[in-house]
Amino acid sequence: MAGADARQGGLATSTVAAAARPRLGFLGTGWIGRDRMRALAGSGVAHVAALADPAADCLRAAADDVPGVALASGLDGLLDEDLDGIVIATPSALHADQAVAALEAGLAVFCQKPLGRTAAETEQVLAAARRADRLLGVDLSYRHTAASAALRERIAAIGQVHAVELVFHNAYGPDKPWFRDPVLAGGGCVIDLGIHLVDLLLWMLGFPRVERVAARRWLGGRPADDNAEDFCLATLELDGGVVARLACSWFSHEGRDAVIEATFRGRDGALSMHNVDGSFYDFRAELRERTATTAIAAAPDAWGGRAAVQWARRLAAGERYDARAGMEFAAVAATIDRIYGR
Repeated sequence: MAGADARQGGLATSTVAAAARPRLGFLGTGWIGRDRMRALAGSGVAHVAALADPAADCLRAAADDVPGVALASGLDGLLDEDLDGIVIATPSALHADQAVAALEAGLAVFCQKPLGRTAAETEQVLAAARRADRLLGVDLSYRHTAASAALRERIAAIGQVHAVELVFHNAYGPDKPWFRDPVLAGGGCVIDLGIHLVDLLLWMLGFPRVERVAARRWLGGRPADDNAEDFCLATLELDGGVVARLACSWFSHEGRDAVIEATFRGRDGALSMHNVDGSFYDFRAELRERTATTAIAAAPDAWGGRAAVQWARRLAAGERYDARAGMEFAAVAATIDRIYGR
């Protein structure tokens, strides 16, 4: 059986995974967990085998999408199922412990961001993935948009990048109280939204070293000193001389639902992606040269579950721990820590 082979740590994992769709359990079936579940089921890459969620209404709604799926009583119940991997979409404070438990049980893990509330928690998960030699994925989903891919494909064409502008303003803010509890969430808008901007910055440029970080954070217009900010401005200086300015917020006055932008400025041009008409999902990417603008990607683009599907494809192919990806997850977490002054 696939789960049993995985937990034994033998070579049978690769053979089974390559021959059949991996069997996945889903821990957390709120809107994002259910969205990723639907994307994976629709891709045909994986089999949705079991679900767990303490909220009965969420569990019932998700189960209605997958007739015959097994319902488990939390993580322990999922670990008793015959699974190859687990998708985690629970509150942030639970991510690290749940991921470690699943990895130690021999299962691959795909986790919502953040993988840990701090760099130290993130390293605990990475260490568990290394020891278990199991594939680990994190839903840093904005790097999987067609717009960001178009920028990355062309980044060399604009010459040496010297400046980057990154923005993520969510005029609604989070709809669950735990997001605004730094103990439960690990921070405020930075760890919720800024993490995507930091990941885009480092991923686009090949993960250069972050030399210096300076940041100011506010809560309700006053300086925030308890890691529960709703507005942040940060400057990041990277190896090679690149300077990035980052701005993110909840509940800001934007006149639209969201403002999401990433602009990379080089000697020979600029590359930019931005959301369209305040959308959280529709993006346009452009190459700008002097006064000329060329569109290089546009909506529609069904990217929401793309990271999860990619992880499942790699799992089906028998892939195990990816040291390069682990380095990237650690670098993003360390940069977030520095924005918080941790």
